[in-house]
Amino acid sequence: MRIRPLLPGEALTLLGVFRASVHGLAARDYTPAQLDAWAPRTVDADYEDQWIARIQANRPYVAEVEGVPAGFADLQPTGYIDQFFVAADYAGQGVGSMLMRHLLDTARAQGLTRLHSHVSLTAQPFFRRFGFVVEQVQYPVVRGVALENAVMSLQLN
Repeated sequence: MRIRPLLPGEALTLLGVFRASVHGLAARDYTPAQLDAWAPRTVDADYEDQWIARIQANRPYVAEVEGVPAGFADLQPTGYIDQFFVAADYAGQGVGSMLMRHLLDTARAQGLTRLHSHVSLTAQPFFRRFGFVVEQVQYPVVRGVALENAVMSLQLN
């Protein structure tokens, strides 16, 4: 297992990781309608273009297992984690922990004092294990469907 930067042309591969994470792991906390709003099973060219632009802007780190992208996460200069996903097939194998440790080390090296993210119900216990606390529960509307999540933050020493 290793963490590396995003490779050119890899954005759509990460779309598959994202979908596998949402539909494979978050199903216990969200309804099928919420899952489909969050991570549509079928997408058009416009959606793909928006996804590619977001991934290129976020510049995520990719967790690879035997050469296969198993998860990804980004860290913005403000300390914001926009995306943090591990494919369901790799859940519970340390991929998420390795990604989070990488983000924490990177944040400290960059002199950041606080990290924050909008965290799904499914991922909140994982973020809590790393010391994140809930600041606020919110209900963003995605494609007309409300999805509960929480703003979580971590003060770094």
